[in-house]
Amino acid sequence: MTSLALMKLPAIALVIPALHEGAHIRETVAQARAQFPDAPVFVVDGGSRDGTVALARAAGAEIVESTRGRGLQCRAGAAAAAATGAAWVLFLHADTRLPDNAGEVVARFIARPEANAATFRLRFDANDWFLRTCAWFTRFDTVFTRFGDQGILIRRSCYETLGGFPAWPLFEDVELLRRVRRETKLHSLPASVTTSARRFEHRGVLRQQWLNVRLLLRYLGGASPETLAAIYRPDPASLPPKAVERALDPVSARASPPSVG
Repeated sequence: MTSLALMKLPAIALVIPALHEGAHIRETVAQARAQFPDAPVFVVDGGSRDGTVALARAAGAEIVESTRGRGLQCRAGAAAAAATGAAWVLFLHADTRLPDNAGEVVARFIARPEANAATFRLRFDANDWFLRTCAWFTRFDTVFTRFGDQGILIRRSCYETLGGFPAWPLFEDVELLRRVRRETKLHSLPASVTTSARRFEHRGVLRQQWLNVRLLLRYLGGASPETLAAIYRPDPASLPPKAVERALDPVSARASPPSVG
């Protein structure tokens, strides 16, 4: 593997927002450290109570404490990255593993003078034909095919110019990438990260994807990310079906916010 240090390229920092990710965080951090041995890895914890912090620290991560909420956590991680002087930041989900050639792929990309932002392609850790099909489309750049679980690599100066992640609990990644597209090209890195299919396995592949699409359409139509996050997290399958339908319906959602329980 060609390391960033050997190529004398700008420094990179990794930011991993986490909440109750004890089952995944050790492997995610270990792979990040293996691919970027000279880069700081910040795990931004939103109040985990399952040992996430201890596991992340043992794997070599630096811990940043934050208010819960992925947008807020990513912003806190970006501030930590800025303090190191890193010219690039790679935002990675806690249940997403980098490919074995991530260091080389990233080094080649950030050596390009026109490069400002990119995502990896996606692979799920489940052998399902529908998920494989969805993952294949992540090489194309649309609002329906690029998300934070693919990893977001961005030049820090570009990130700051765009105002960073919005402090939202959901679709903060979609909004940041929409801002990127207005200013520069969003590239696709020629390698795939592997992300957990746990939500699909828990709720059902087609039901979960249908929910994802409906929530995204609601967001694009102007719905509050806070309202939509109440459906998506901590697990949409835990919500009563009527609560899901109320929140997804524009009229009833305005009349009475859904309850989570």
